[in-house]
Amino acid sequence: MVADLRQFDELNVLAIRSDWDWPGALRDIFRPRGINLLVAERTNDIVNVLRHRRICTTIIDTDLDEPEVGLWTLKIIRMEQPLMPCILLAKRATNMMLEKALQLDAFSVMSKPVDMSILRDQLNRLFVKRYGSHIFSS
Repeated sequence: MVADLRQFDELNVLAIRSDWDWPGALRDIFRPRGINLLVAERTNDIVNVLRHRRICTTIIDTDLDEPEVGLWTLKIIRMEQPLMPCILLAKRATNMMLEKALQLDAFSVMSKPVDMSILRDQLNRLFVKRYGSHIFSS
């Protein structure tokens, strides 16, 4: 299903706080394309952002405390926005985690440390597939 990006008054991507300078690295990808990066620190922040802002996609670091926390975060997102594409980042992607991510319809699971060119490629694939947009094409 291709959605129209014109339905968004602004383009927002939600990133769940990470244990490294994730927002700084992401801004280098998003800012030149006119995409706003919103960063959520806690579960309440995630829910608040999802209820009050239109979000194109979410990027979740699953390794903050335990991998299950990242999957739990994805479950919360699914309750609020069942069709929103989500990318998961994982230091150790076990088969069980990949299976649960698939069940929760994650768009992709990427290994950490994140190769920013691969992330940009994943974002390009996501935006082409979901929104018919080549905003992340080189």
